[in-house]
Amino acid sequence: MTRRRRILVLLICCMSLLIVSLDNTIVNVALPSLGHDLHAPVSGLQWTVDAYTLTLASLLMLAGSTADRVGRRRTFQTGLVIFTAGSLLCSLAPSLGWLVAARIVQAVGGSMLNPVAMSIITNTFTDRRERAQAIGVWGGVVGVSMALGPVVGGLLTDAVNWRAIFWINVPIGLLALFLTWRYVPESKAPSARGIDPAGQILVIVLLGTLTYGIIEGPAAGPAVSAVCFAVAAAALVALVVCELRRPEPLIDMRFFRSAPFSGAAVMAVAGFAGLGAFLFLNTLYLQSNRGLSALAAGLCTLPVAVTTTIVGPLSGRLVGTRGPRVPLIVAGVCLTSAGALLSQVTLTTPLPLLLGIYLVFGVGFGMLNPPITNTAVSGMPLAQAGVAAAVASTSRQVGQSLGVAIAGSVVSGSVVSGSVVSNAVVSGAAANGAFVPAAHSAFRVNALYGLIVLAVALLTTGRWARATAERTAARLSESPQVTLSRG
Repeated sequence: MTRRRRILVLLICCMSLLIVSLDNTIVNVALPSLGHDLHAPVSGLQWTVDAYTLTLASLLMLAGSTADRVGRRRTFQTGLVIFTAGSLLCSLAPSLGWLVAARIVQAVGGSMLNPVAMSIITNTFTDRRERAQAIGVWGGVVGVSMALGPVVGGLLTDAVNWRAIFWINVPIGLLALFLTWRYVPESKAPSARGIDPAGQILVIVLLGTLTYGIIEGPAAGPAVSAVCFAVAAAALVALVVCELRRPEPLIDMRFFRSAPFSGAAVMAVAGFAGLGAFLFLNTLYLQSNRGLSALAAGLCTLPVAVTTTIVGPLSGRLVGTRGPRVPLIVAGVCLTSAGALLSQVTLTTPLPLLLGIYLVFGVGFGMLNPPITNTAVSGMPLAQAGVAAAVASTSRQVGQSLGVAIAGSVVSGSVVSGSVVSNAVVSGAAANGAFVPAAHSAFRVNALYGLIVLAVALLTTGRWARATAERTAARLSESPQVTLSRG
């Protein structure tokens, strides 16, 4: 394959990452508008976001192993078709229930894009230097999507309506589908992982019941929450037992004997829970309470996106020269500080001060993301690195889902009436400032996420942690399993 064609393959894969990542951020800025049109309560807005991220989290590893078995280009094309069709269905949704269902369809397609695209890139760029450069471009697209998502979403929502944020995916998806058919070669893994249906079902039950209990608990009552949490706990125990007994598990539980790997998973969940809660709460605060337009609210989040894009490469350089501890400590401190500061904002907080707080959050998140994958694969055998990275990616999606679920539930279940807060969101009114004091509690939870990142970073980046990673790598090398290719 010529260099020109390899670059074209990279651009096609980056197109898929862009539209999937955009849908993680572009929807948030349109929540007040679609909530008003579809008469959605806070819990309905939560499901609009979480239906997408939960489905992605549940199916990422299955999609990767399926692509290795049946063909990466075939799986990638199937994902583009399903994602594009799901986007069209979202734009036509007549009610909240239909929108949530269409978001699930979108995410089923999205789960076949990102991990499979990374596998295509890995197999296309065989030279290590070219591969590193390609992965660097791939990672930069995440920052671009964070920057573009709120701005493009706000522009489309203000200029047309919230349905336009899904229309944009259709032409991009169709173009990517044609280019994939024309230029991307087919490839398969020489030995692909087997399908683990029991593990896959248990993961879906675990994430689904846990999220349902958190989101619907304030309205449904403690009994419903207790049942959901009990089912989630039982599913977790069953998942661990099942995966330990399978020769080719969906999630290799032996990885968690490595303290850096376990720490990376916990920090990914905590850090991305903070991101999910931040995006969800701030769009409601800026639009429904401060009266900003969707575009203005999107522009207000630019400090987070720009700072993340700038700080991310710096964090990666620090990881390469001094290890992951320094950037992770900076991340924990900044995320904690941002959460604590946001818990003090009011309807009259000066906008420059608010943007300064967003800047602090952006520094924390930018410092956090690069070390997560590095820490997850630290000390792992090369053949296992792809699976470890996939688990870290799944942890990110799980964290974002839980962050939105917990933030919305804290707001709805606060001392302020949940119905008052919901009506404020739906009507676009401040409802006598009811939302802001309710959001303060949720931002304090964000500060807790930062403390978790800080504590786990200190615990899992020292000499003892490295020793556990070395022992785990040795055991994995002695009894290797068939593994998912990188991505």
